[in-house]
Amino acid sequence: MTAQVTTGTRWHLAGDWFDVCKCAIPCPCTFAQPPTYGDCEGVLVWHIREGSFDDVRLDGLNVLMLGSFTGNPWAGTHTDPYAAVFLDERADERQRAALGAIFGGEAGGWPARFGEMFHPEMRGMDFAPVHVEIDEDLATWRAEVPGRVTATAEALTGPTTPDGARVQVHNAPGAEVGPGQVATWGRATTDRADAFGFSWERSGKSSKHFPFDWSGPDQEPERS
Repeated sequence: MTAQVTTGTRWHLAGDWFDVCKCAIPCPCTFAQPPTYGDCEGVLVWHIREGSFDDVRLDGLNVLMLGSFTGNPWAGTHTDPYAAVFLDERADERQRAALGAIFGGEAGGWPARFGEMFHPEMRGMDFAPVHVEIDEDLATWRAEVPGRVTATAEALTGPTTPDGARVQVHNAPGAEVGPGQVATWGRATTDRADAFGFSWERSGKSSKHFPFDWSGPDQEPERS
């Protein structure tokens, strides 16, 4: 796909995002604070409920990223940012090019701004089965790249949480999906990775779900 297409093509994605990470609950990154233990590593997942890149439909496709860093990306004080990405193997050639342009930042919008801030060194990219399941009531969420990544979580609850209610944060100062969305807090039940030099296995740490709604490219300001 040419630079002209990736930088000028209109696109829109809406769906579900969640992560599981090594931070204690709740992950301080969502509050634009340094991670619990000074560094963080985890799994980030995007499920596209509806999406288009020009005339290319992207509905139902999934993207999963492994990432790690030290310090606070929101303050611009982080170091050693690394990432690797799995793109849904069900995508055809045009869909793969579209996903690469959007999530690689070339197509503008929030992914470009987030990428400029986090600025990771990429350890690799692969097309693979990316299975994602998200309960409509956000009781649980789950993602898996068979044999390489498993991320599962359940909605956070406690003695004073009403039955069926969700623990949420509005106007999060460090929302990985951008402004204006509501975080639903969870507890990771499985957080396992073994791919691209990332390797960990744990449970009981932080997880959160955000809806996302992006479009691009960013519009240039009008000149008088």
